[in-house]
Amino acid sequence: MSGALEDITILDLSRVLAGPFCGMLLADFGARVIKIEQPGKGDDSRNSPPFIGGVSSYYLNVNRNKLGITLDLKSPEGKEIFLKLVEKADVVLENYRPGVMDRLGLGYETLRKINPALVYGCVSGFGQYGPYRDRAGYDIIGQAMSGLMSITGWPDGEPTRSGTAISDVLGGMSVTIGILTALHYARRTGVGQMVDVSLVDSTVAGLEIMNQIYLVEGRNPTRIGNRYESLYPYDSFRCRDGQIVLGCGNNKLFGALASYMGMPELVKDERFETNVLRLKNCAELKAIIEGFFADKDRDTLVSELLACGIPVSPINTIADAVNDPHIGGAREMFVELPHPDGSKMRVTGNHIKLSETQVSYRKRAPLLGEDTAAILTELGIGEAGQAELREKGVI
Repeated sequence: MSGALEDITILDLSRVLAGPFCGMLLADFGARVIKIEQPGKGDDSRNSPPFIGGVSSYYLNVNRNKLGITLDLKSPEGKEIFLKLVEKADVVLENYRPGVMDRLGLGYETLRKINPALVYGCVSGFGQYGPYRDRAGYDIIGQAMSGLMSITGWPDGEPTRSGTAISDVLGGMSVTIGILTALHYARRTGVGQMVDVSLVDSTVAGLEIMNQIYLVEGRNPTRIGNRYESLYPYDSFRCRDGQIVLGCGNNKLFGALASYMGMPELVKDERFETNVLRLKNCAELKAIIEGFFADKDRDTLVSELLACGIPVSPINTIADAVNDPHIGGAREMFVELPHPDGSKMRVTGNHIKLSETQVSYRKRAPLLGEDTAAILTELGIGEAGQAELREKGVI
């Protein structure tokens, strides 16, 4: 089965997570992604744990399906090779600080003169313009600046970072959407453009209703644990041997929960008749629900609530999710790839499912510079020329 993006070539200059995550998604759908790394060093994530067989699985996870070359973009020869690649590429992807590529003489305005249809995707901490454009951007910066940390955690606790690098992932997905949108336009018009994505902006966009609470009510949302600002009961609840979450998003579902608990009168209780009232009196309602759940085993409770059509879930560990028959099984969210030493390893699969052009896992992440010779040969640089470039440290 051919990939949806098999006619797209992407030059991936990005490192660590946000940019590589984008490149991985596009490569999974068939794009030819050429990862370009610094000779002798490579992507910083090559040094990030956890390691498997002496190789970073952090790196291996988000760089599958890519070709890998080394190229010193500071050298005249390296720039010349890169520009030759740009001539035939559809996309350049980078996550340097704004201005770095311009200082190298390889910024968007230079590249578009060589390839007017080029889509130039860049993801940075704060974006290509604005008073903070020159600040360094990491995931934790995105979470702090966006306001996400201020609303994450418990009321009596400290502002809390999300357990994963959610700003990087949101930035990676956002630049993917931007690149695909710009590619569609370029195919129609022959005109490329810059896709400017910021980790902070991406996280702000993901805060949805939290922003509206301040914009509409003038109220600064605060930490409320696992409760949600707009619905109740939409929270975690203790039972005999653990916790579950409920997502009763409307009156009908709350009525189903009240019936399950043998307390249909709750639906007409003046404290809980509407969602607004349930939010106002959430502490009282939570106490009632947890009182009923107190002698129920978690798995039994989940099964019974599901049978009533009530949205419910156990709070899984990562191990639970990996081994779940739906997530890790039917939905194939963890897939097997070869390790560089020839053994097998598992990585996180692609979460986007297409009916006609499915993802494919064709190639493990490249060793540093693994495909340099093949790519340079395509450019007409033979063995002698490659040996000279290697001697100079260009590749």
